[in-house]
Amino acid sequence: MYDQIAANKRNSFILVFCVTAVLVALGYFLGEYYGFGYYGVGFAVAAAVISALFSYYGGAGMILGVSRAKQIEKKDHPQLFNVVEELSISAGVPMPKIYIIDDTAPNAFATGRDPEHAVVAITTGLLQKLNRDELQGVMAHELSHVQNRDILFSMMVGIMVGSIVMISDFFLRSMFWGGGRRRDNEKGGGGLLIILALALAILAPIFARILQLAISRQREYLADASAVSLTRYPEGLASALEKISGDREVLEVANRGTQHLYIVNPIKPFEERAKSLLSTHPPLAERVARIRAM
Repeated sequence: MYDQIAANKRNSFILVFCVTAVLVALGYFLGEYYGFGYYGVGFAVAAAVISALFSYYGGAGMILGVSRAKQIEKKDHPQLFNVVEELSISAGVPMPKIYIIDDTAPNAFATGRDPEHAVVAITTGLLQKLNRDELQGVMAHELSHVQNRDILFSMMVGIMVGSIVMISDFFLRSMFWGGGRRRDNEKGGGGLLIILALALAILAPIFARILQLAISRQREYLADASAVSLTRYPEGLASALEKISGDREVLEVANRGTQHLYIVNPIKPFEERAKSLLSTHPPLAERVARIRAM
């Protein structure tokens, strides 16, 4: 189990390095194209930093608002609070705020910029349809995201990918309107530079999105493994995942922008056809098999 946790962490950081390299390369080539040289890299990084600051301080609130989640207190659901308190102590993280989404589809997610500002949100359907062991497994998974700082990690990757898309779109639009070309583009190597910059602007968002999905899947595997190390009861989480994925209810508040946060992809049609590279989550059968093998 610990080998799996170490491998997942290593793979995640490799993928983040790749996303960063794509962002820097895009900034460099566009800087060369516009005649700014290495200032293009600075522009790309600055765009990512500005986006990061907005998301860092306001991202969690926006996600909870879109999800129509409302904060509850211990008196509203004592068992849930007891489970989260026990797991928080085991994980060595502060007790997160708990939010409820009034929806009969069972699911849950964690968000926030760090363990001190973490939030776990669960649906009423999850409370109604899971027993205590299964609820503990789900909460352990979400608190593992907090413990492993996945909530910040994933947000930063999303920001970098968003910056790549934004910069690429800006470049393609400017090329379409014929602006911003270097004066020496007609000289030797200028045509090649244009081709390279154009190819990177088209392919970078696709490649970055694929890397983002791969990172998301790696962090789900890591959270599963960490959850088992907290509860010492793999069957609780495995059974919960099977119940959540097999439930026919549709989570109305979920969308393409938030689907990657949930413990199981809440968009049913997408979950059925999502396999390997294009899915925000690993195949459920593989997740369950790995958990039970622990």
